[in-house]
Amino acid sequence: MTDLSVANSASAAAFDVEAVRRDFPILSQQVNGKPLVYLDNGASAQKPVAVLDAMDRYYREMHSNVHRGAHTLGDRATAAFEGARETVRQFLNAGSTREIIWTRGTTEAINVVANGLAPRLNAGDEILVSHMEHHANIVPWQMVAERTGAKVVPIQVTPEGELDLDSFNSLLNDRTRILAITHVSNVLGTINPVAPLIAQAKKRGILTLVDGAQAVPHFQPDVQALGCDFYVFSSHKLFGPTGIGVLYGKAQLLEEMPPYQGGGEMIERVSFERTTWNVLPYKFEAGTPAIAEAVGLGAAIDYLNSLDRGAMESAEKALLERANQLVETVPGMEIIGTAANQVPVMSFKIAGLHPSDIGTLLDQQGIAIRTGHHCAMPLMDFYGVPGTARASFAFYNTLDEVDKLFTGLQKIQRLFA
Repeated sequence: MTDLSVANSASAAAFDVEAVRRDFPILSQQVNGKPLVYLDNGASAQKPVAVLDAMDRYYREMHSNVHRGAHTLGDRATAAFEGARETVRQFLNAGSTREIIWTRGTTEAINVVANGLAPRLNAGDEILVSHMEHHANIVPWQMVAERTGAKVVPIQVTPEGELDLDSFNSLLNDRTRILAITHVSNVLGTINPVAPLIAQAKKRGILTLVDGAQAVPHFQPDVQALGCDFYVFSSHKLFGPTGIGVLYGKAQLLEEMPPYQGGGEMIERVSFERTTWNVLPYKFEAGTPAIAEAVGLGAAIDYLNSLDRGAMESAEKALLERANQLVETVPGMEIIGTAANQVPVMSFKIAGLHPSDIGTLLDQQGIAIRTGHHCAMPLMDFYGVPGTARASFAFYNTLDEVDKLFTGLQKIQRLFA
C-alpha cells in the first residue's frame, strides 16, 4: 500500500460513515428482501433528514410567494429563498448573489447560456465540447449551431478516459468562440483539468462554461479560482431536492445576455409599447420559482459544510480503491476509463453479459446501479460499446457495500458461466 493509500485509509477510518448513514433514512430499507446498497449516486443522490426537514418546515411555517408579499409569511419565504442563494454563492465562491441564477437543473442552465450566447455566434464559428460530455452539454450547442451556422467540434479523449490535451491544443483557433467542458465525466469519473484549459481559452477571448453536475457532490469548486465564465450544476446530485439547479455566470455577461423566458418576476416594467427587464438575478427567473427546492438545496449545502470534507473525500477515495482492488475477482470484468484523477465512479462491462442483465440481477440482491449509455452516446461509440454498467459511490457508502457489489457480480458471472 502506498503512502497515499495509507493516508486515505486513515482518513476514511476517521470518517464516521455509520453516523452519516443515520442521516439518510432511505438507506435503512430493504429491497427484494436484502439491505439496500445504493450505488446510483451519479444519477441522483439521496437526501439527508436536514433537507427533508427544511422543506417540510418551509411548507408548514412560511409558504408564500416571494419578493412582493406585504405580509409576514412572504417575508419569511423571501428570507429563506434568498438565504439559500447566498449559501450557493458561498459554496461556489461567486462574487455576488447577482451571479447566482436558479434553474430547473444543469440541463436548463446550459440551455439558458447557449441561447443567451447565440447572438454572439456567426457562420463558421466553433464551439468546443469534449467527447466525454453528457448529452445536456452537446445537444443545446448543436441546436444553437444549427440556428447560427456555427459548428460543434469535439475534443478527443484517450483510451484511458482522459482529455486529449494535444487534441484540445490543436483545435483552438481564431474561430473558437465557446469552450463547454465537463468538470467530471458522469461515465468515467475523470476529473478534467479545467483550470488550465480555461486559462488557455481566456488568452484567446473564448467564453467558457463548466458542467459541474458530477463534480459538486465530491468536492467544492471555486469559480473565481477557475476563472470560468459560467458554472452549472443540479441540486439532486448534491443531496438536495429535484427540480432545481444553479447557473453561475459573470455579472457582465449575464447583463449582456437576453432573458431565456418571459413572464412575471423577470420584468421591470411592462407596457404594450415596450417591456424592460428586471435586474440580476431575476432577469432569468421568470414565474414563481421553486422556493421549497431552493430552501432544500441550501440545507443540503449546509449539511455538507457540517461534515469534515477532507475526511469525506478520503473515504470516497477508499471506496474506489477497494473497488479497483476487487476487479480481478470477477472473470471477464473490464473497467471503462482508468484516468489517474477520478471521483468514485466505476463503469464496466463483463464479457458475455449485457449491462441491463447485470443491473437487473444486482437489483434482485438489493444492489442499485445504473446501466445503459448514461446520456453519453458519443463516448459509448468511442469505446465501441452500446452501454456499460455503472456503480457510482457517495460518502455514505461503505467498504462492506463495495464488497457486496463484487460478491453480487461474482454470483452473476458464475450463473452465466
